[in-house]
Amino acid sequence: MNPRVKSVKAESNYVLLLEFANGEKKRFDVSPYIGKGVFAPLSDESFFRKVKVFLGSIQWPNGADLCPDTLYLDSKSI
Repeated sequence: MNPRVKSVKAESNYVLLLEFANGEKKRFDVSPYIGKGVFAPLSDESFFRKVKVFLGSIQWPNGADLCPDTLYLDSKSI
């Protein structure tokens, strides 16, 4: 099992700065998801910045979320 998200911060250009339970810090590019289905509201950058940690992953106020494994495996270490 991959580590779960401990903290999240929205950065510019639809990038999330993530810290995982194992202490790793990574960047995840959300831009491929923007404008599609439940992720459509994220195109408003003020809404994108409302992301929060939720049950070891992340979630926006409209319920859009991403799998913690996707966040860990598809993000880039910093």
